[in-house]
Amino acid sequence: MKKYSELKKVLNFRKLKYFEEEHACVTHYLQTVEDDAGKYYKVKAEEYLKAKGQSLVNGHSIKIPFKFDDIPFPPPQKPDFTFIDLFAGIGGFRMALQNLNNKCVFSSEWDKFAKKTYEANFGEVPFGDITKDETKNYIPDSFDILCAGFPCQAFSIAGRRGGFEDTRGTLFFDVAEIIRRKQPKAIFLENVKGLLNHGGGKTLETILNVLREDLEYFVPEPKILNAKDFGTPQNRERIFIVGFRKDLGINEFHYPKPSCEKIIFEKVKEKNPVSVKYYLSDTYLNTLIEHKKRHASKGNGFGYEIIPDDGTANAVVCGGMGRERNLVYDDRLEDFTPVTNIKGEVNRQGIRKMTPREWARLQGFPDEYLIPVSDASAYKQFGNSVAVPAIQATAKKIIETLKKNDTKRK
Repeated sequence: MKKYSELKKVLNFRKLKYFEEEHACVTHYLQTVEDDAGKYYKVKAEEYLKAKGQSLVNGHSIKIPFKFDDIPFPPPQKPDFTFIDLFAGIGGFRMALQNLNNKCVFSSEWDKFAKKTYEANFGEVPFGDITKDETKNYIPDSFDILCAGFPCQAFSIAGRRGGFEDTRGTLFFDVAEIIRRKQPKAIFLENVKGLLNHGGGKTLETILNVLREDLEYFVPEPKILNAKDFGTPQNRERIFIVGFRKDLGINEFHYPKPSCEKIIFEKVKEKNPVSVKYYLSDTYLNTLIEHKKRHASKGNGFGYEIIPDDGTANAVVCGGMGRERNLVYDDRLEDFTPVTNIKGEVNRQGIRKMTPREWARLQGFPDEYLIPVSDASAYKQFGNSVAVPAIQATAKKIIETLKKNDTKRK
């Protein structure tokens, strides 16, 4: 029985070929071959393997069932529920739901570097652009939960009722279209806190109207949850939207309550000294200091921030500001010789950026989670990710609600 690492050699997973549709089909098929979802990938998967001189027939090169025991986070063998992972990023939703013994039967993500990280950890290449019908056509019919951390976009709702048709041209429309076609039992959406007031509140109003009226889902009022309340020292507020298909008879849902335990940055700080490359040059540091002074003189609070070991990090976000507002003190550096091209010398105050691994921990990813990309890509990926503990706490409530409903119906 082949392992996943051997399959990657067979399929020549490297560079841009890594992200072909065929690789998505093969990896999805091998993870769902024993499920009903497997039939959606079978034809393409076997066609591609045949072209490679391989076979899915027992006794030949690739045998069924297939072993995924050499990847960090293999799918559960006997899951409670199934879900799909839209706008998957690096798999924050997947990590959370797999931790609760649920299985992903479809994933999609357009960014090639995020795909690389996702595949390295879950043994599955996500499909590409979810706005395309050829991608939507791979989505199985029978899955339980739709998960999506979709980007927020403005809707053309001036003078209209803000219904399904008014969301066309936005990524939410694609989510809504999939819900309409597939009718999952539950939906779980995440977005930035700003969605609450986006477009004067009209954007969220339209989304809720589509889910409640057009698609006929019970959707309680959305909730803003903060990652720092769920076991990670990061001040990250996000809006969560949960819904249940109305015919299930579910008319009550309670979002998770914050944990009483306060976690501080020291909990996720690197235990060993880190490379000099993470330390700021004195030139760069002085630039940040002067920039902050200029804003302070105008009464603004913009600028860099140094997070104490007993403090809480600011939200990790894409761009330089996400790193500059999350600097730390670390006086363990002994060799100040630069390893990158910098202006000036390495600062002697022990001020450095957080490492990608520290960002991973702030987002709730375990240390077993692989980071196979450059630091620049890693910062972007973790900045765009969901905070796993907050997602998991909410998903647990969704699953409890579904299980309670199943018990009632029996």
